Amino acid sequence: MPSTAPRPDAPYFIVMNAGSGHSETELRRSTIEQVFDGAGRRCHLELVEDPAGLEEQARALAARAVAEEGILVAAGGDGTINTVAHQAVLAGCPFGVLPQGTFNYFGRTHGIPEDLAEAVYALLRAQVQPVQVGLLNNKVFLVNASVGLYPKLLEARELDKRHYGRSRLVAFFSAVKIALRPHRHLRITLELDGKERRLRTTTLFVGNNRLQLEQVGMRDGLVEAVEDGQLVGIAPRPMGKLGLLRLLIQGLRGRLGEDDEVEAFAFRRLTVLTPAVYGRKRMKVAVDGEVSRMTMPLEFRVLEGRLHLLVQGPSRKEARPASDEARALS
Repeated sequence: MPSTAPRPDAPYFIVMNAGSGHSETELRRSTIEQVFDGAGRRCHLELVEDPAGLEEQARALAARAVAEEGILVAAGGDGTINTVAHQAVLAGCPFGVLPQGTFNYFGRTHGIPEDLAEAVYALLRAQVQPVQVGLLNNKVFLVNASVGLYPKLLEARELDKRHYGRSRLVAFFSAVKIALRPHRHLRITLELDGKERRLRTTTLFVGNNRLQLEQVGMRDGLVEAVEDGQLVGIAPRPMGKLGLLRLLIQGLRGRLGEDDEVEAFAFRRLTVLTPAVYGRKRMKVAVDGEVSRMTMPLEFRVLEGRLHLLVQGPSRKEARPASDEARALS
């Protein structure tokens, strides 16, 4: 899809998650403001102390971005980015990302630096590129959405992060802990391409992120599907604790797609129902790392080109004039 340049004087409206510590939050805020000031660009930064108020503040800043022909920006992890992106899609305004999470799949997929100052600098030189998002019922997702065991894993991971800190190692041991606990299998019916099929699985995971699918080792064709207007469903067959632990290791080794106990398929629209005997009207779901409950049935589908994302501009080194480069080396 073609990219376009935003207005050179467009203001930026930034929603920033307060994060873990006051000093770290203030450092991030000052870094963002210093880069904008140094570039002579306007920005309005809203710090979100209470996660419950994130959606409301994102909606308010999205309205201002539309009214002033500006750009809405999310600074935080994948959950924060998701919430702000949802408002950008609804408002139809350009959207930028300053990734500050643990995995940063969305930012890394689109070449956005993880270093905050570099990410702000790149944002100021970025082009607007329409990208696809997934939709679970009425909720946008950028990276993945799931039902079954995976939402429980995320809840455990969030609890462990509060005790032991935010790191990929903590995330791994949380996954091991959940894999070794007793769990119930999920009995669901899938409506896909006009056909119904029953499925018994530990979890149904739906991916919308090329990098994440590559890392776990999805086979050829499925990784490319998300760049061809599709989503990818992954459903392990029912198994015990050791089987789940083996699958976790397979994913870490980038070989999940080779496992015969894993079913994977691409689609544009998928409806998930539960048997009537369950009497289940709501189900726990995870959307870009945030866990909630949604009313059944669940519908996964693609929205192509609906997020107007600011993608990577030149790095600070690439953008520096040759004379500046020579002075820096002297």
